[in-house]
Formats: sequence, C-alpha cells, structure tokens
Amino acid sequence: MPGHLIAPGDLLSRRILVIDDEEANVLLLIALLKREGYNDVHGITDPARAMQAYIDLAPDLVLLDLMMPEVDGFQLLEAFGRHERADEYRPVLVLTADTTLQARRRALSLGAKDFVAKPFDVIEVALRISNLLETRLLYERLRQHSA
Repeated sequence: MPGHLIAPGDLLSRRILVIDDEEANVLLLIALLKREGYNDVHGITDPARAMQAYIDLAPDLVLLDLMMPEVDGFQLLEAFGRHERADEYRPVLVLTADTTLQARRRALSLGAKDFVAKPFDVIEVALRISNLLETRLLYERLRQHSA
C-alpha cells in the first residue's frame, strides 16, 4: 500500500492473541487472521488461563471478548493494565455482544483501544486489526528513536 509507513510484512509477522470462551469465535477469528496473512496467531478459550498466556506470549495485539465465565474481559483488561509498563502500548480490541454504552465506556476506560460489536463485519475487523498493529509498530519506532 503506497504511502504507508509500515511494510505489510512487518504487520503480518506480529503476534496476535484471541481470547474468547466460545471456541467457534476463536476459530473464526484465527481463520480470518490467517486468511489475511497473519502467521503468529494464538487462541485461548479458557479465560482463567488468559493472563498467563498474555504474559508468556507477549502479544502485539489482543482480541478480547467481554462476557466470559470465571474471569470476564473487564477483569482481564484490569490485569493487563497492571502488568504493562508505563511506556508500553499493547492494544486490545474488544469484540463483544454487549453493546451497551456502559460496557463500551468501561472497556475503553480500562485500556481497550477499540470496540467492535458482535456479530461483526470481517472486513471491518481486519482493517481495525491492521490499524492497531500499525499504531503499535509506529509507537515502538518512536520509543526506539527516543532512547
């Protein structure tokens, strides 16, 4: 794509973590990402294991459901925020059927960088993922340049 600061290969090599208690949703998102050319995609359906996966994988982007048993997406957003360094930018894209104003506001206030309602348009989600990864890469470049 002419005019972009990030080469497509740089985006496609980034690690993405999908967290949703519904296996069908995880499989759909992984298939979408692989079809788009992403090659480092991980999915998890047990929200109780999600924080450890976040630490172990150090993903560049997290796709997160909100409504899950035991540990919900809001609790994970809080935990992610406690784990991150102050100078870190690791975007979370919330994908949820809870489209209430309160859910959107709460997710965004807890650090989510974008919010998409289920059912979602796969092209829109792919574009949002690309945009969030591009922002992360630009942030990393800026941080390296400032160091």
